[in-house]
Amino acid sequence: MSAMAESEVSSLRRLPAVAAVLATAEAALLQQRHGRVPTTQAIRQAIDEAREALRAGASVAPSAMELAQRARSLLEAHAAGLRPLFNLTGTVLHTNLGRAVLAEAAIDAAVAAMRHAVALEYDLDGGGRGERDDHLRALLRDLTGAEDATVVNNNAAAVLLCLNTFALGREVVVSRGELIEIGGAFRMPDIMARAGVRMVEVGTTNRTHAADYRDAINPDTGLVLKVHTSNYRIQGFTAEVGATELAALADAAGVPLLNDLGSGSLVDLSGYGLAREPTVRQAVAEGARLVTFSGDKLLGGPQAGFIVGDRALIAQINRNPLKRALRVDKLRLAAIEATLNLYRDPDRLAERLPTLRWLSRRKVEIAAQARRLQPAVAEQLGDAFVVEVGDCSSQVGSGALPLDTLASAALLIRPHGSQRELERLGAALRALPRPIIGRVADGALHLDLRCLDEAEESLFLSALGQLDMDGLAAGTP
Repeated sequence: MSAMAESEVSSLRRLPAVAAVLATAEAALLQQRHGRVPTTQAIRQAIDEAREALRAGASVAPSAMELAQRARSLLEAHAAGLRPLFNLTGTVLHTNLGRAVLAEAAIDAAVAAMRHAVALEYDLDGGGRGERDDHLRALLRDLTGAEDATVVNNNAAAVLLCLNTFALGREVVVSRGELIEIGGAFRMPDIMARAGVRMVEVGTTNRTHAADYRDAINPDTGLVLKVHTSNYRIQGFTAEVGATELAALADAAGVPLLNDLGSGSLVDLSGYGLAREPTVRQAVAEGARLVTFSGDKLLGGPQAGFIVGDRALIAQINRNPLKRALRVDKLRLAAIEATLNLYRDPDRLAERLPTLRWLSRRKVEIAAQARRLQPAVAEQLGDAFVVEVGDCSSQVGSGALPLDTLASAALLIRPHGSQRELERLGAALRALPRPIIGRVADGALHLDLRCLDEAEESLFLSALGQLDMDGLAAGTP
């Protein structure tokens, strides 16, 4: 047997047995928290990983306590699939990472609704049955200028409910240039088909005129649909019918205009240094009888779909049996109400609403944060990687403002060796008890700090400190 083989065998023999790891104080705590069987399974997995690392070239066998700590990481990772993570991708409203992070006021409201009975559908004044929409109706009227409002579980549901209520078995007129597809190959024509309406396309991909709508509207038309193309732009030789003109045209024909804003914003974003997006109040003022928009995008709240508009039309929507199937529960309703209340104090909105705070952060502030964190990150990663501060571009995400980027700063991590080392680092960061999610571009892992609040810096460094650099060097995260 060669000296190298003898060394490997010797290291493998020094691996603690399962019983030895179970005897540690750490393992005793794990058994209390997770149970004996899951703890034993996690320890076996930790030992298997260590064995593979030794066979791959690692020189030192971990101790029983180190194996117990690795088992803890495995148990914590398995215990919560929806566990908190650090979104350092540069995409503020990242659909795959849950979109908007809620304001503290919304979190507190949802927790209170979990702990206590609430007057969800109970009229405290009259002592009888109430309506859950009553909790939001006045707020939404005040913030949008609409006569009435209702809420369902997301914006696709809001559009589906409007289509089904007013055009079941009838025609809906829509521009070809507005037949959008959102994430996950979810297409507007599919929503229309499921709503039971017949889609009538007018115009062309890049140009639609008022005459196209006028010629298509007939006694069988239930709705005219306008869709804000929030997740793409058609530029060049283009034409579209504005909402004001289209609303007048639809009114003249006695057909309601439904304006789907998609992301939807309750404030003028240009006041925060962002590109201007149509606000819900503007859409209502332009004459649309119904306006739909999301709760968990630019609004910065929980997932929801809002429908605001004419009182008589909202009443018809609320009588549709589908409304019950699409309604929101008390937790989400409480969080929505708290989020909307923040908009009544615009002077402190960016301070209290995480989405707006992160979107409006200045590059100089983010760059200063990156310079502050760079030494500690470089020390943790050691000689295998170079950590620098660099410029980058953030984006809003979730289909909002697709052509606009936000100047930002990132920690740029490059390997001294092959690109494979960077891939292993990314995997190791994702495997942490609190994962760190960045993005790889131009041969570097970018950790865009736009969404890292100063109060979270110590938690970020603590999470990074749990990286197993020896295991990483040996080829295991």
